Amino acid sequence: MMTEPLATISPSPIRRAVAVLFLVFLGGMLIYLAFVAPARNLGWQALLLAFGGLCLYGAEQLRRATEYHIYLLDQNIVDSSGRELCRFDNIKGVERGAFAFKPSNGFLLRLKDPLPLAWAPGLWWRYGRRVGVGGVTPASEAKFMAEFIALRLAEQA
Repeated sequence: MMTEPLATISPSPIRRAVAVLFLVFLGGMLIYLAFVAPARNLGWQALLLAFGGLCLYGAEQLRRATEYHIYLLDQNIVDSSGRELCRFDNIKGVERGAFAFKPSNGFLLRLKDPLPLAWAPGLWWRYGRRVGVGGVTPASEAKFMAEFIALRLAEQA
């Protein structure tokens, strides 16, 4: 049973649709090019087909991942499927500046201890001691969550 979330980030339906449609369009164009204008070298044609298929696969993964929401709970940050992004006591800092290596419209959490690699395209990613939240999310919701986390970290220090 999940407690009441302190903050929520929900994917923007318009950004989600644009991102998925862009990947579908790109994948479709690459596959179309492979068949309509075949290269003299079969390797190039196979490469176009592979990248086109990869784009279509990525579009489906993005569509599935952005069905979920991100919740800031009292003890951790989870998505609506129940997958934990990180525990609150593992967060060392929040980066949300213009030059931070963060997702679009999002923020970056620096962690004390590394966690396993995980990724929900368009929503969040985790690599070692970093968790990036954002992508097809509204900037206002991400900013609110980032500021809430930063304020809570400052209170604990």
